[in-house]
Amino acid sequence: MHFGLSEEQKLVIETTRAFVENELYPHEAEVERTGLLRRQLMEELKAKAIAAGLYAANMPEAVGGAGLDTVTWLLYEKELGRANYALHWSCVGRPSNILLAGTPAQREKYLFPCVRGEKSDCLAMTEPDAGSDLRGMKATAVESGGDFVLNGTKHFISHADVADFAIVFMASGEEASPRGKRKKITAFFVDKGTRGFTVRPGYSNVSHRGYTNSILEFDDCRLPREQVLGEVHGGFEVANSWLGATRLQVGATCLGRAERALGHALSWAAERQQFGQQIGKFQGVSFKLADMATELKAAELMILEAGWKYDQGTATDQDMAMAKLKATEMLAFVADEAIQVHGGMGLMDDLPLERIWRDARVERIWEGTSEIQRHIISRALLRPVGG
Repeated sequence: MHFGLSEEQKLVIETTRAFVENELYPHEAEVERTGLLRRQLMEELKAKAIAAGLYAANMPEAVGGAGLDTVTWLLYEKELGRANYALHWSCVGRPSNILLAGTPAQREKYLFPCVRGEKSDCLAMTEPDAGSDLRGMKATAVESGGDFVLNGTKHFISHADVADFAIVFMASGEEASPRGKRKKITAFFVDKGTRGFTVRPGYSNVSHRGYTNSILEFDDCRLPREQVLGEVHGGFEVANSWLGATRLQVGATCLGRAERALGHALSWAAERQQFGQQIGKFQGVSFKLADMATELKAAELMILEAGWKYDQGTATDQDMAMAKLKATEMLAFVADEAIQVHGGMGLMDDLPLERIWRDARVERIWEGTSEIQRHIISRALLRPVGG
């Protein structure tokens, strides 16, 4: 196995890091203070990201993206992850890969404008009474006169307030299974402004200030059949085919924030004097630094290995779950220890540590909770021995 980086990968890392430090870091304090990402600022930074070749870098070259392999894309995500989430997600857009599943007409209407930065998407699965249990969703899509009529509510939908359209998963029927009846799921494109589709403000969130969540309401929202993404009742197949690497994306952004936190802890340990010497010379601090660096290295290797396997077509759900679990729990550990090294100063907003600490909390919940990841891992371990 080769662990070295190619010249292209080094260039991607250097270019992305420079953009993050020079263009995004200067605006973090404003977003953290106000809880808002101004639309004008977002458009200005988006234009700079497009000019730098960083926008839609996750997309294949054939559709106008950078065509990065998965490992290089994860290295790029790691660098973006250093910054406030609202800034890097909204200003350096990465359209959902699920758009690639669209028909030629759907690509023209949705995919290509997103790649060009003219539109943005949001993904709507979660419901108030069906979080990780997607088969338990209650929002429905019923065929009527050749169209589909959507009813129900979605919540925790990230950046839906600024998105131009939503990719919505709805229960569209039932089928028999060994465990009884289960929901069939269909995915739809729903444009902002469609009659019966309302986007309402979501909840105040301790993590990722400026990165909003919304509540989506559907009240007899009628859609023509051409708004179906993939096959009717094929929503799970579409999601499983095109959303597999999102857990790795979450993990990769955690690596960037953890590395930033560790960097602050190292600097502080070398500069801060107590009892006549640098605090980094005290075992109570130095061992923390060693543990933080070790956990970060382990998580990074797991993320990159899973990305490499993804490109080889050999990645399993267990690989993805292990990598996401390790990276998200590592970030919580590193952020907490970095604050401990700084003492009271670590909790002040003069440094990004208290933000990184707050932001770390959601990572163990979204894109599959840590408990769901452990369930996937244990199920994979037990299955071969009859468990």
